[in-house]
Amino acid sequence: MWGRAQLLVLLTALSAYGDDVQEDTQLRAGRSIDIFTRYGYLSLSMKVVPRNDSDFLFREPTIDVFDGLDRHVVHPTKVPKRQRRIFAGDFHMEFCDNIKQLVQAYFRDFSFERLDKPWRAFTGSWSAEAVARNLGINSSFVHKEHCYVLVRLSRFRDSVKLSTVPNNVNLVDAVAREIDKIQVGDVSSVIRFIRKYGSHYIESYVTGNALYQVFVFRKPVYLTIKERLKTQGISHLDKVELGQYFSPWFAEHMGQIKVASGNKTVEQWAASKLRVHYYIFTYPTLLKIHGDTQLLAVLNDLLQNEALLQMGMKTLAPAFKDPQKRKFFTEVLDNFLKLWESNL
Repeated sequence: MWGRAQLLVLLTALSAYGDDVQEDTQLRAGRSIDIFTRYGYLSLSMKVVPRNDSDFLFREPTIDVFDGLDRHVVHPTKVPKRQRRIFAGDFHMEFCDNIKQLVQAYFRDFSFERLDKPWRAFTGSWSAEAVARNLGINSSFVHKEHCYVLVRLSRFRDSVKLSTVPNNVNLVDAVAREIDKIQVGDVSSVIRFIRKYGSHYIESYVTGNALYQVFVFRKPVYLTIKERLKTQGISHLDKVELGQYFSPWFAEHMGQIKVASGNKTVEQWAASKLRVHYYIFTYPTLLKIHGDTQLLAVLNDLLQNEALLQMGMKTLAPAFKDPQKRKFFTEVLDNFLKLWESNL
C-alpha cells in the first residue's frame, strides 16, 4: 500500500481538477459517481434519512461513462392489478448489539464494491447527535452499553438493475481518451481519472419510501427477546406477546416513528394511527401495523416515490479494456478506499 501522505497529497493536488464534462443529477443505472467527493456526507445528496430539504430524491452529480447500456437495464415486471398484494414492500426487524451495528443495519441495502464499510460513506461525518436525530432516538441512548432493534416497513416504488456490463461495452469518447492517457505505475493519472469520471457506477437501485423505528433495550432484556424470536420466529408469536416485547414495559426507550423521506404528512399520519392506548398510557409503535391489512393498504398508497431505499455500486474496472490498466486501476482504487475508511 502506498503511504497515506502520498495519497493525501495527490488528493489535495487533484481535487480542483476539472474539465468540460457535462454533469447532471439524474439517477440512472450505468452512470458513474466519484464517491470520494462527498465520502462520509452522501446523506446530504441522497435522500436516505429525513431532512428539512425534502424536495429532492437524488442530487449527486453523475456522469455517462458507458455507451449503449440501456438494453442491459432490467425493470420489474408489472403485476396485474387483480394479483397485487396488499402492500408492495418489505417489513423486517434487525437486532443490533451496539450502535455501530445499528447504523450498519440501517444502510444494509447500500453497497459499494471494494468498500468494506459502505455505511461510512453516508455516516462518517455523523456526530452522536446526528445519529440520534436521524434514527429518531434520544442522544443519551447512543452508547455502547445499549442494544437496539431496528424495525422498518419499506414500500418499493421503482426498481432498476443492470443485467450485466459486458467487457465489450462501448465507452463515451472522452472517457476512452482519458483511459488512453493512463500509464501503469502513474498513480496520479488514475486519481485524475476518478476525479473526472468517477470511481463507481450505479448497478442497481430501489426507490420508494419507508417507516422505521428504533427500540432501545438493556442487554439482558434484549438477549431474551432476541432468543425468543430466533427460536419461535415473528410469525409464530401472537400480536399481544409481540406488542409487549416492544412496549415501554420491556424497552428502555422507544424511538420516534420516522419517515425516510421526511414527508410531514406521512409522519403525522403515523403519529396518529400507529399508537397503542393502554389505560392512561399511550405510545407509538410500528409493530401495530404488523398483520393489519387495513393499515398496510393505506400505507401502500401513502408511501410514495420519495426516498432512496437500496443502491448497488460497482467499480469502473469494466471501463478498462487493457488487463494491466484494469489491474492497476483496481489496485489504486483499493488503496484509496482503505485510506478514506481509516481516516474518516
